[in-house]
Amino acid sequence: MNYTELLSSISRTADGTHRTNIPETWMQGRTAYGGLTAALCLEAARSLAPGLPARAAQIAFVGPVNGEVTCKAEVLRQGKNTVFVSVRMTGADGVLAEAIMTFGAPRQSSIDLVDLPAPELPAPEDVPPYFRNHQGPAFAQNFDMLIAGGTPPISGADKADVSIWMRHKDPATPMDATSLLALADAPPPAAMAMFREPGRISSMTWMAEFLTEDIETQDRWFLARHVAQTARNGYSSQEMLLWNKQRQPIMVGRQTIAVFV
Repeated sequence: MNYTELLSSISRTADGTHRTNIPETWMQGRTAYGGLTAALCLEAARSLAPGLPARAAQIAFVGPVNGEVTCKAEVLRQGKNTVFVSVRMTGADGVLAEAIMTFGAPRQSSIDLVDLPAPELPAPEDVPPYFRNHQGPAFAQNFDMLIAGGTPPISGADKADVSIWMRHKDPATPMDATSLLALADAPPPAAMAMFREPGRISSMTWMAEFLTEDIETQDRWFLARHVAQTARNGYSSQEMLLWNKQRQPIMVGRQTIAVFV
């Protein structure tokens, strides 16, 4: 089941309740990977903020997401230009995720600042696959991922700073905030570059900010840089940055990850 088929399989009601089954092809071990969980929550929230661009997403990954899941969205506050929507994802084991999504209409402003330059890295046509020997979790087969800088997982690196070109394999994937969330969390955490042997990881929280309401790129490629700034006591905190192929900033984020090595 590709991305657009997965979205089409969602059962939707007018009150912001969305239900779907998580296919095995979108799993990471016993759970859906965090990007899909976040995307499903945002998709439910968008139904209560029609026409407004997503500005920020805050997600807590509470438990393993599998089988049939329900996303229940609720408007927390609606102002003249902004809407705050909470989303609770539940399943057979209870609460699986909690999210707050922020939407806001563009407004006139005297301030116009963009200071997030992309790193000088080769184009996607000139770099190798991210996963060696086609390895990786089941869900990764839904994406094209190429390593543009840094080191791949389980390399025993002395730092955790990796840059990746990536895109949805499904060419019909819409260019919107939901698909961008699904894509942005596709790579493994940067700290895995420091692993010397295979080990488990688990996303705990994720905060993402959309820097534009015009999510677009050339050939569907986006450039991501993930940098683990701390990794100690079984937890890692990383910065996440995303540009389009034209090297324009699209998203920034932070993530807390449990590390089991």
